[in-house]
Amino acid sequence: MSTRSPISPRLLSRGVSIRDGRAFIHRIAVAELAEEFGTPLFVYDAEHIRAEVTAAVQATEWQVAYASKAFLCRELARMMDSLGVHMDVASGGELHVALSAGFDPARIVFHGNNKSEAEIEYGVAAGVGLFVIDSLAEIARLERAAKAAGRRQPVLVRVTPGVEAHTHEYIMTGQEDSKFGFSVTSGAAEEALRAVRSSSWLDFQGIHAHIGSQIFLLDSYAKEVDALAVLVQEHSPRILNLGGGLGVAYVAGEENPGFDAWATQLFAALERNGIDREVRVMVEPGRSLVAQSAMTVYRVGTIKRLEGLRTYVSVDGGMSDNPRPVLYGSGYEAFMPEAADAERDQIATVVGKHCESGDVLIRDAWLPSSLAEGDLLATPVTGAYGYSMASNYNRVPRPPVVFVDREGARLAVRGESFEDMVRLDL
Repeated sequence: MSTRSPISPRLLSRGVSIRDGRAFIHRIAVAELAEEFGTPLFVYDAEHIRAEVTAAVQATEWQVAYASKAFLCRELARMMDSLGVHMDVASGGELHVALSAGFDPARIVFHGNNKSEAEIEYGVAAGVGLFVIDSLAEIARLERAAKAAGRRQPVLVRVTPGVEAHTHEYIMTGQEDSKFGFSVTSGAAEEALRAVRSSSWLDFQGIHAHIGSQIFLLDSYAKEVDALAVLVQEHSPRILNLGGGLGVAYVAGEENPGFDAWATQLFAALERNGIDREVRVMVEPGRSLVAQSAMTVYRVGTIKRLEGLRTYVSVDGGMSDNPRPVLYGSGYEAFMPEAADAERDQIATVVGKHCESGDVLIRDAWLPSSLAEGDLLATPVTGAYGYSMASNYNRVPRPPVVFVDREGARLAVRGESFEDMVRLDL
């Protein structure tokens, strides 16, 4: 029988170590965390996040805005605030979480293709540093809110560069057929820029663009800069925000492009297009800062072997805590935290507990043949778009979130209870 070697350390956070077969995170056994906080459980390596943010800042030498849609809670917002980076929010709810954690509103960048009047008024009143304008209608809404508040609101104008990044169609954002931004090629971007620059209540600060998520081919970013160069030369923005979307390895064989390579590609493109250092460049990584920092720990329930077909390994979570495999066909790997160095010598399908045939976490997972009901099973690289996209499908409570560093483990988000399932009901 073919076998797959133990889980690759490249898929684990910096603080994870394997000793005598057991997985530890900063000297705390993963199994001990599962025992204390229950399963399913999101376990975040706080030191890993700090190191990745520092690496991004040092590599780019630019302003980094964390794309909070990847994952946001008060504990993380406080961490990002202490590191001095900006934060990208895309809704009134994300803005509220950041503000409630004490995040400096002057370092918040407010995104969204359909911000409501209430969200805009909330952001203006809070003193949000930058609004990213996404439509002509939003220009009017933001002007009204700024006038009512009696202050000019700094803004960026989001443009669509016409770059089709090589990624899943659901997370492409830079192509012409997109709900985001103003098209460069159609002339809509030029129209929007003129309107903003002539406004009495909007303070034009710069241009924003984003081409998609989970991007591994870095030349896509060079094409983005090429597409924006004419607008930059014509409108002399103080800020050029090039978005985020840097890819992350989820399975063996994939390689993280890394911040250094990303920055090198962008620096070269900026220089080639004559965009000088007086333009303040901003980037918005999200997934690449937090994805690898976390793993989700499950408890195995039913194991169902269908002779000649497949083996189903059911865990106590599923699509409610990780919808990415269902939405995008995303790949993951799995390992046993109490047998982390074991050869993975059988293929099985890891599924969740939901009443849905599509509730599949890993279609063809290599697992140790010793796996039994009651064992722990972990999926690494779940720090982005797991908890943030979690739901209560089948009224399953969302899991707790634990942050671990050298000082120990602390609960960042409590797990929901059955009572929480009716908390909003009348």
